[in-house]
Amino acid sequence: MTEVTEKMGEMKLAEGGGKGGGSGGGKTEKAPPRDWTPEMEADYQRILSVGEECISASELKGLIIAKGRGTDLGFNLYDGFEPSGRMHIAQGVFKAMNVNKCTFPGTNSTFIFWVADWFALMNDKMGGDLDKIKTVGAYLIEVWKAAGMDLTNVVFKWCSEEITNKADLYWPKMLDIARRFNITRIKKCCQIMGRLEGSLTSAQILYPLMQCTDIFFLRADICQLGVDQRKVNMLAREYCEAAKIKNKPIILSHHMLYGLKAGQEKMSKSDPDSAVFMEDSAEDVERKIMNAYCPTREEERPDDKNDDSEDAGKASLHLVEDKVKNPCLDYIKNIIFSPPDASFTAGGKTYTDFETVRDKFLGGELSEEDLKKGLIDALKALLEPVRAHFSTDETAKGLLAKVSQYKKETLPKDSKIRRLNLVELSKVPAGSHLVFAPDPNVTPTLQEAVDVLASLQQAKESQQCVLMLLDWSARVINACDADIKSIAAYYSILLTSLRALDPDTMDKVQVIYQSEAILADPSNYWISVINVGRHFMLNDVMGPDMKDSEGVGNVIARLMKVADVAGVEPASVALLGDDSSKTVETKLITEFFSEKLPGLTQPSVSSGNGPSLLLQERELEAHKTENDEYYLLDDPKVHGKAKMKKAFCEPMNISFCPPINLASAFAFGLNPVDGTGELTISRSAENGGDVVFKTRSELEASFADESLHPGDLKAAASTLMVSTLEKISAGIKADGDATKATKTLKAAAKKLAKKK
Repeated sequence: MTEVTEKMGEMKLAEGGGKGGGSGGGKTEKAPPRDWTPEMEADYQRILSVGEECISASELKGLIIAKGRGTDLGFNLYDGFEPSGRMHIAQGVFKAMNVNKCTFPGTNSTFIFWVADWFALMNDKMGGDLDKIKTVGAYLIEVWKAAGMDLTNVVFKWCSEEITNKADLYWPKMLDIARRFNITRIKKCCQIMGRLEGSLTSAQILYPLMQCTDIFFLRADICQLGVDQRKVNMLAREYCEAAKIKNKPIILSHHMLYGLKAGQEKMSKSDPDSAVFMEDSAEDVERKIMNAYCPTREEERPDDKNDDSEDAGKASLHLVEDKVKNPCLDYIKNIIFSPPDASFTAGGKTYTDFETVRDKFLGGELSEEDLKKGLIDALKALLEPVRAHFSTDETAKGLLAKVSQYKKETLPKDSKIRRLNLVELSKVPAGSHLVFAPDPNVTPTLQEAVDVLASLQQAKESQQCVLMLLDWSARVINACDADIKSIAAYYSILLTSLRALDPDTMDKVQVIYQSEAILADPSNYWISVINVGRHFMLNDVMGPDMKDSEGVGNVIARLMKVADVAGVEPASVALLGDDSSKTVETKLITEFFSEKLPGLTQPSVSSGNGPSLLLQERELEAHKTENDEYYLLDDPKVHGKAKMKKAFCEPMNISFCPPINLASAFAFGLNPVDGTGELTISRSAENGGDVVFKTRSELEASFADESLHPGDLKAAASTLMVSTLEKISAGIKADGDATKATKTLKAAAKKLAKKK
């Protein structure tokens, strides 16, 4: 038994997906070691021949041993395509040949095609008509069938159906992938759009994350895509390391055929003369090839030696060095000589290997005209069965007629605003006041609860309030280390505390989880998220303070927030958070509504933060602790006095006086200007006797002129805080879920402390 057999034959196998394959996790079992047979070697060499690169060959051997011929499991390969109307020869004939190699009878493999009709819908292809898009998809499948693709072990999965029906699996996986990478890393994947990093829209950050998600959603063992997709496929392997997934997807990257014009790194559907297309007539093929770029020597190109920066949009699409870059030779090598025992005839001679053709042509023995004529004849022979199929097969003929008609029509762009509509779905009231809960953490503070209450109290008298708990956004920004139980525990304690502090306000509030809202109509929600991303450049969403080194989840969370607002369609929104974030989010919301949602009423956006309840003002991070900076929602009542005793309280200083801030918040209300109430400060007769304050301004004036001593102020504030903490504690104890939640967060806090 070989070393590879011994090592790879014991790999743990994931259950489910296709014929049981996939790198998507799940229960594992140990496969018994198996001998490496000649048939396995043939499978290995045949599959390996598909790729210009394989990462890694040893893993491919291990996969064949563990799941290949002779097992009950089987393995999955995948590629995706958007049904946009045209198929060039690389996607047609070249792909058919590669699929046949990968699914050769007995190999025990399944090739999954991910039909990206949902993305075509999002991109307004076929006028945004999903039925027409599906017709185009069916037409392309017929093209492959006619081109000789053996569909016995091929599965077509339609994105619109799979993602929508399993949204609760797909999108959380995408969020989990996103939370593990920073913006810099995702920018490097943007070669799949061919964009320079400085000109990226925010949506172009989403695409590679979704493509990476596809790999795990489809349980693909092998990513069999082009070299241009290499970086995003590598992202999937990096995710496996971060998520501790044992079996990484193997990357089998096929060669990217050159465009027929000089300098074209690959074919382009937008340039009809850059490639031979599957529906081209014999005359089209001849014209294109005879006009094709066909150099006989290396072309000198200037190098920008002063630019050492890496930009995904400038990266080469070819891993094997080719100094001549002749597209005609490229077609001959990768299409004509791709099948076993293939031959090529040109200039009256028949060649059985590509190297001889290349040498004869570059050496001048085979003329450009003869080379091109031979290539034209070979391409016509490959395309003729396709033409015949679409003229004789009734199903294929009908599909071709429909697609041809679509091309002739001037299809109007879909004017429908695609968004989540929670009012129409009866999830939220119309014209509401929307407040987003703070980002979850393992030590929820009284400040956070007060901020929410202050935001809710901004609603007009007759206006209903919606409090949205951003549980999915919390996961993508790594709140509570993205632990689902901890995030739920935070919200449980927050809601219980809010009801204990202000039951009257909370009686008028409708609480909705973001995940519940999204899953009510996931397709339209995520289309709206992507549309927000398309509208804004990445730098605009990041704002002045977000850095490339930060998690890409922060970008996604901002896009989601705009889509959340569009989904609720409120009359007003109160935003929490730091000033910089609120400024960016306000701009995103107002601009998107104004420019992309003209049919909706633009909500007024305001800052929702309540009065500051900070107890200590410390500049050094090392000196900051949650123990004395803030009151926590699960603080015992004794902390009401103990923390107040340590609170900063400088005589005459009303610019930062925590006892005044806290006493005012809970005696006069959360509105710092109009709040009224009653605060009694008990004093001995010799110290002036009891004094009653009706407003914050009265309290501040008395403290500023020293008629109110800091000790007396702290004593009154302590009494208030003990009473406040007692209310919250009683509410938590009366709620079984909240009681469990406090234990969950304490355990999470200990776990996070160990990671630091």
